Amino acid sequence: MTDKQNSIGDTLARLEALLEERKGASADESYVARLYHKGAKKIAQKVGEEAVEAAMATAAGDDRELVSESADLLFHLMVLLSAKGLSLSDVTEELARREGLSGLTEKANRKT
Repeated sequence: MTDKQNSIGDTLARLEALLEERKGASADESYVARLYHKGAKKIAQKVGEEAVEAAMATAAGDDRELVSESADLLFHLMVLLSAKGLSLSDVTEELARREGLSGLTEKANRKT
């Protein structure tokens, strides 16, 4: 693992721990607690908004904005996963399961 990969993992692990910690915070004191209080459907809506904003930044050719919106998207996705009792480990396990599969094969094997 490279230093950059280690740094990415460390940053995401710290964020995941912080998100878990904020579950016990007051909605008046914490944006994350406020999101948790609103529930998974509202958090999912925020994930969708951030995904659209990332797509719009791409369409505009604004790489700096794409990075910013991608950070927002990843943050809100992690909040959603946490709200559902899931983690990035669940996601990485699924990615590992798919590793080495053709994208076309993987999609064909999905249950519809």
